[in-house]
Amino acid sequence: MLTTNGVDLGDPDLYTTLDRRARWRDLAERDAVVWSGPGSSPTGFWSVFSHRACAAVLGPSAPFTSEYGMMIGFDRDHPDTSGGRMMVVTEREPHRRLRKLVGPLLSRAAARELADRVRAEVDGVLDRALDGGVCDVATEVGSRIPAAVVCDILGVPAADQDMMIDLTNHAFGGEDELYDGMTPRQAHTEILVYFDELITARQERPGDDLVSTLVAADGLTIDDVLLNCDNVLIGGNETTRHAITGAVHALATVPGLLADLRDGTADVDTVVEEVLRWTSPAMHVLRVTTADVTVNGQDLPPGTPVVAWLPAANRDPAEFDDPDAFLPGRKPNRHITFGHGVHHCLGSALARIELSIVLRALAERVSRVELVEEPTWLRAIVVQGYRELPVRFTGR
Repeated sequence: MLTTNGVDLGDPDLYTTLDRRARWRDLAERDAVVWSGPGSSPTGFWSVFSHRACAAVLGPSAPFTSEYGMMIGFDRDHPDTSGGRMMVVTEREPHRRLRKLVGPLLSRAAARELADRVRAEVDGVLDRALDGGVCDVATEVGSRIPAAVVCDILGVPAADQDMMIDLTNHAFGGEDELYDGMTPRQAHTEILVYFDELITARQERPGDDLVSTLVAADGLTIDDVLLNCDNVLIGGNETTRHAITGAVHALATVPGLLADLRDGTADVDTVVEEVLRWTSPAMHVLRVTTADVTVNGQDLPPGTPVVAWLPAANRDPAEFDDPDAFLPGRKPNRHITFGHGVHHCLGSALARIELSIVLRALAERVSRVELVEEPTWLRAIVVQGYRELPVRFTGR
């Protein structure tokens, strides 16, 4: 057990190279619990890395709460002001009620209804990309598809979707100089201003979208609706875009994968699960202890922030054979990319269907994906994100 470390694990500079994987693997192998002192977090935080420890912290009966916030920087004394109101930072009955409202619009059935929209977006991207030129998948493919889908779910008009994609990039990639024109806080403010206007429009002319559903719900204030629209926009867009980009990265680097998908040798659904494990876009989840608890031998009092590093858990050699390799037929594959317990991501079915459509479309229309340069990574701690992934697609 490792209980001290001089490194602030909330420093985004630690995650701009693949050195992070070796660090995470070492910590997961040792089932470490690590203390990061004040810095990125005002009072510091503990971290866990192994699959077992992360699942235990996030488990449904674990003495932890998300109500103070779910990202590094929040704690009991510095809480997220959305706590108890936005779905990802609520517990118990308020959480169940919000999931019941939002869930149907993000369900597998709803995702199937959106399948044609996803395929149209993929085909549109490939129509532009199959010209032999270099395509930056991170900006031209990964960012387009989930954003279009989640904007449809929310009821954002097509004319406004490019703006919302840009704001979302700033909201979650704000530490990276790519997005230095706007801070994450400014981006969130712009998103909320936009949704405030959309809510007013839906109050006058309701539709069958999520904004209309939330507006019509008893007991939710306009601020509650705003916060949960922001939550769904970010959650449904930002992580899936990096999984989609990672799927293309795998097609460019895993020998035979594209051909195996085309001829059915590789099962698409199994490959999707490996994409989700291998990319693991959501980098960390924070919880705060609600009672005395012992984590990997470390006694923690109530009010202690603990961070679960999901990519480390998803490459834990105690859980996954050859964890750094992309194995298209990996079974079982008990990754925790979508979290664990009561806060398991509501959009998981939507993300899986988006990925499966992307893989099938590429297998049908592309004979080769060539990596032009090695990817570069966002300077961020919330998402394990691709900054650039330049490839060349060759059409069939």
